[in-house]
Formats: sequence, C-alpha cells, structure tokens
Amino acid sequence: MKFIDSSRDPWRALEPAQLAAQAAAPTHALLALKDWLDLDPAGRQGLARSARIGLLVPNDFEVEALAPELPGLALLALQFPKWTDGRAYTQARLLRLRHRYAGELRATGQVLVDMLLPLARSGFDAAQLREDQDPLAARRALEFFPGHYQADARQPLQRPAGLAWAALGVAA
Repeated sequence: MKFIDSSRDPWRALEPAQLAAQAAAPTHALLALKDWLDLDPAGRQGLARSARIGLLVPNDFEVEALAPELPGLALLALQFPKWTDGRAYTQARLLRLRHRYAGELRATGQVLVDMLLPLARSGFDAAQLREDQDPLAARRALEFFPGHYQADARQPLQRPAGLAWAALGVAA
C-alpha cells in the first residue's frame, strides 16, 4: 500500500470549469463525483481524452452506477467521513471483485493507522492518512499479520496441497 503525501501527489482536485479553462490540461484531474455525473457523456469522454481522471466518491454512493465508466477512470478516492463509518470498505470490495476495477483505489478522509489492514484486504492500494497519523507506524501496521485464513479482494484463498477437499464436501 502506498501512502499519499499531499504535497507530492500529482492528482489535483478541480471543477470541470477549471479544467476546461486551463490552456494545458493537468495530467491527473480529481473531480467530485457530482461534477462528473453532471457532465454529458461527450463531455466525460473529452475530459478522459485530455487527462487521467479520478473521482472523489462519497461513501453512500452505489458504485454499480459507475460500472460502464470504470475502464476510463484511473483513480477512485473513496471517502471515510468518520473512522467508524465503514461503507467505503464495501465499495472497494465491490469495485475490485464484482466490477474488476484495476485502477487505484485510495482511502481518504478520517483514515487511521488501525484501518490499514482492513483497507488493504478490501482492495485499497493507497491511503491518505489523517494528519495526526504517523506514516512509519502505518508501514509497521501492515507487517503485523503476514497471512490470513480467509480470502480477500487482493489474495484469493490458497488451498493447501494434498488435502482432499472433495472428501470434506467442498467443491474444488
């Protein structure tokens, strides 16, 4: 997992009008989901041709609605408005497993070190930590558990060799 340093992040939050008004389009444009959905399909295609597009997605949005557009989106920044609100975990898992989204999934908002392992397991590959969180502690937190018994969005379940799964009534 990578940790986002805002001062070095190439993604710039813009409104569509700002993007259209710039003589040289930025290479990484981060748009609010509402602004993206307000554009007509031709406007979306035009923006996608001129820049890499990322969307800032609220955690109450049904991500299935983005399914047809996912191949053209380089980044989805899923929001955690409170660290106790885990709906973005579900969004990430749906995007990775059901919709096979291959772009960057970034956790934003109230992202704490304690959340990193579940973030990684649900499909996030980047996190923008809350300002009071220590990036060194975050890196250590990801090394606490080298393996898991359950499959996750990044690592399918590996069945041990030699075990007769059929004898246990489990389809191979």
